[in-house]
Amino acid sequence: MKDIFSLISPQHQPQLMLKEPQQKLKTQKRKTQRPLRRWGQLITSGLFLQLLLMTTPSWGQEKEKEYTYTQLLNDAKAGKVALVEIDPRLQRAKVTLQGQEDIQEVPVFARNPELIQILRANNVAINEQPSPDNSGTVSLMLQLFVLLLILVFLILLIRRSANVSGQAMNFSKSRARFQMDVKTGISFGDVAGIDEAKEELQEVVTFLKEPEKFTAIGAKIPKGVLLVGPPGTGKTLLAKAVAGEAGVPFFSISGSEFVEMFVGVGASRVRDLFKKAKENAPCLVFIDEIDAVGRQRGVGYGGGNDEREQTLNQLLTEMDGFEGNTGIIVIAATNRPDVLDMALLRPGRFDRQVMVDYPDLKGREGILAVHARDKKVASEVSLEAIARRTPGFTGADLSNLLNEAAIFTARRRKEAITMAEINDAIDRVVAGMEGTPLVDSKSKRLIAYHEIGHALVGTMVSGHDPVEKVTLIPRGQAKGLTWFTPDEDSGLVTRNQLLARIAGLLGGRAAEEMIFGEDEVTTGAGNDIEKVTYLARQMVTRFGMSELGLLALEEDNNGYTGNNGNGQGDYSEEIAAKIDVQVRSIVEKCHQQAQQLIQENRAMVDQLVDILIDQETIEGEEFRAFLKKFEEPVDSKVYQSV
Repeated sequence: MKDIFSLISPQHQPQLMLKEPQQKLKTQKRKTQRPLRRWGQLITSGLFLQLLLMTTPSWGQEKEKEYTYTQLLNDAKAGKVALVEIDPRLQRAKVTLQGQEDIQEVPVFARNPELIQILRANNVAINEQPSPDNSGTVSLMLQLFVLLLILVFLILLIRRSANVSGQAMNFSKSRARFQMDVKTGISFGDVAGIDEAKEELQEVVTFLKEPEKFTAIGAKIPKGVLLVGPPGTGKTLLAKAVAGEAGVPFFSISGSEFVEMFVGVGASRVRDLFKKAKENAPCLVFIDEIDAVGRQRGVGYGGGNDEREQTLNQLLTEMDGFEGNTGIIVIAATNRPDVLDMALLRPGRFDRQVMVDYPDLKGREGILAVHARDKKVASEVSLEAIARRTPGFTGADLSNLLNEAAIFTARRRKEAITMAEINDAIDRVVAGMEGTPLVDSKSKRLIAYHEIGHALVGTMVSGHDPVEKVTLIPRGQAKGLTWFTPDEDSGLVTRNQLLARIAGLLGGRAAEEMIFGEDEVTTGAGNDIEKVTYLARQMVTRFGMSELGLLALEEDNNGYTGNNGNGQGDYSEEIAAKIDVQVRSIVEKCHQQAQQLIQENRAMVDQLVDILIDQETIEGEEFRAFLKKFEEPVDSKVYQSV
């Protein structure tokens, strides 16, 4: 403990000392309870042995030869008996024979008139010596034992009721997990892929470490930072890194822990949390999933109730009310900022909003480097190649990817992770567990034509992402899969690219129609048709890419305001009919384009299907090399007239 306290500044030592007395009390209670249990066991076993010994006094004595009642009568008549001592309580008689020192014991009846007459007739001395009666002592010991058990039961009952009452008193206390900087173990060096967010939070670290730099020129320390981003992008990790870099106490709590069914409990927990934070200022308070308690008031999101609104009001007051919270910085995380109350987002409460978005190519490479530190990775593994194959992956996804690769490596009994395990892990994370390969049949050939249709149309139309892999190995619910991987990350998508995606999605159904006929099409294109309809409707109602003009007719609000993002918007039935016409027009023309490409390259499709059935997997480079052997494909421009 001396080495630990020497590394911590004096202002932080009292917080660590708070935990040690509690731990000492727990250990002292355990030490006092153990001897009591041992003494109770010893007393119980001793009473039981004493009871056995008293009830069976002659236990363990072996008799060489049993002396019977009949022998006693015969010896008495023959004059061989000198003395008989009768014990009426035990119904036994001790017989002393003439000229012998050994005493014989004989069981007798409670009343023995015949024996007494024979003994008196033969002048045998008779003596009655009742054994001591220990029944009173035994009953007293049993009663004491029962009283002891009752006393122990009462003590346990009182202690349990005391614990319950203590829990009732602490019901409204905050459940924040108190941590010191020595326990977080996370710094900015452990966070990669979100450099912009790190730069924003670096200033917060400086505020906590050296506030005098800013207060000297009149700047105020920000009271709150809101981290906004999709799940798995590293919001919680960033908060821990800020606490680790600044070396301040770290309070961590989830927004759902404030809300209870009892009115007033959530507000009390908020007060208790900030009370603890004031006692340990400067410090950092992290509230995860703040949308659970910070939703807009009065709109009925999630079945609003008075308890949640009271909790939110108390949180608003604590962050920027009449009393200042000097040295306390609140960091909150959410992936639904649109449902938060406006009073919570104003300056003075959450002064800054930091976007923690999906990492780009360089960011994914940095995240992979961080997670690969504690894993044995072969030298030929290229983190850049892995980053290029994983667009749209978050930090949590990349961590899971390397973990799956490590599991594959251990299962195959290899010493280090290779690219084979990485590729299998990517397929596992993206598409699911690998299934049993299909048997060569009509169904397998139909699936092969379907997947080759996707790959061929996607490769021949301009603006489509390149093919990464075509496989017939089932994964998850899919019987076959075709991967497309973008060359570079792009936040904007052109009209040409959207039309190319629609044509590529319809390539599978087009191949089924052109090869097997319309009567033999299958349900395999169900998911493709859903995606096609969604993209075409987005082009018409949100992006202004149709004859209806630059009109935003629907909102993609994920159901926050009552509709599901694709329901009826604020437009007339006439406009709704025109939207349906435009959506159908886009889909039909892209469908015709896909059919035309399949028909013009029928020989190429047949050869690719034979190769796919034979190999079951065609890599993207191999697929493009095969296409170069044929004539340069003529790119159809049907979609340009849409």
